[in-house]
Amino acid sequence: MRVVIAGNNVEKAPEVIRKIREETGNNDVHFLFLDLASLASVRKFARDFAALGLPLHVLVNNAGVMLEPRGETVDGFERHLGVNFLGHFLLTHLLLPLLRASGEPGQATRIVTVASATHYVGELDMDDLQGRAAYSAHAAYAQSKLALVLFSRRLQRLLTSLGDPVTSNAADPGVVNTALYRHTCLGMRAARKALGWLLLKSPEEGAWTSVFAAVAPELEGVGGRYLRDGGVEAEPLGVTGNLGLQRRLWAEGCRLTGIAWGDPEL
Repeated sequence: MRVVIAGNNVEKAPEVIRKIREETGNNDVHFLFLDLASLASVRKFARDFAALGLPLHVLVNNAGVMLEPRGETVDGFERHLGVNFLGHFLLTHLLLPLLRASGEPGQATRIVTVASATHYVGELDMDDLQGRAAYSAHAAYAQSKLALVLFSRRLQRLLTSLGDPVTSNAADPGVVNTALYRHTCLGMRAARKALGWLLLKSPEEGAWTSVFAAVAPELEGVGGRYLRDGGVEAEPLGVTGNLGLQRRLWAEGCRLTGIAWGDPEL
């Protein structure tokens, strides 16, 4: 199995690759630079990956930022929106031709988008997605995760309508002990440092749901699901099934990233 890790930390990449190769016995693990805070970087990554001449059977949209003070990407997007949603939106669009070409009836390729239970308290402000009028780090993060669930569900509608051998599912990893908490309050950071090993999932445990969505035989040809707790199907927030809201967000994603993607009537 060939694994390509996309990331923006060139310094850590060699050590990560070494550990994966040692632990799995798979030497076919590689790194390609990708900065989701830059649409130009996303486009370059897609070109670089295509140049490898490899099939693409699974795309895991995993990267993200959480609870950051308001800042903007190099393209001028609020960072939660730009990194968590728009970067993945464009990346999936650019890699979809490879996913289509790599799938076949009875052996669909898979898109796994990492969501969060935080989406349940999210609200999508279509008049101010950038948080310029009023900004809350919590609201911006929840909104970005809500946007990802809406995206994942509408993407499956598009794939189904076209008869593509590709599925789209959302995976909720749970509360995981990672560096994402570096922007939380001092008390929460202290509690995580002292008790994170006991109260939070380890990164390995947090990856279980995504891995299940990526490889489970029972999900062959199955899309449009929201998965949690290692692969249990759950109901996402009801508004994520609102077709009108899905269309509006999709259209805005296309406008902001400068692409034309999909049937606007779906």
